[in-house]
Amino acid sequence: MEEFGKFALAAMNANQEEQKIRDVIAAWLQATKEGDLAKVLPLMAEDVVFLLPGQPPMRGRDAFSAATGAALKHFRIEGTPDIKEIRIMGDYAYCLNYLSLTLTPLQGGAPQKRAGNIMSLFRKEPDGRWVLFRDANFVA
Repeated sequence: MEEFGKFALAAMNANQEEQKIRDVIAAWLQATKEGDLAKVLPLMAEDVVFLLPGQPPMRGRDAFSAATGAALKHFRIEGTPDIKEIRIMGDYAYCLNYLSLTLTPLQGGAPQKRAGNIMSLFRKEPDGRWVLFRDANFVA
């Protein structure tokens, strides 16, 4: 019976950690929708790397901030995730996600729809927070 208790506790902890990752994704999308880049940046590691189709890797928070900040000057960005899988392996986790985006021009015009698959790697920081560490984004 003691083994079952350990298994149940491990499963509960895994569910809690998975929920923390889901919370990071939700917070990221909400802050992006609000145009609040300052809330997004702490959700990623300093040494984050983004892989985007047809572009060299985007490395670091500063590069992300510059690119996203420029986009947020022209668009309201709303995203809807469809998380397919989250797997945790110690202090690292991956997430397979299908993301649908709507980019609405701030100066008027028709919204643009984009969608695609994303594979995100998260790293657990010493303070217990999960942050985005690597991201392969195929939203087109």
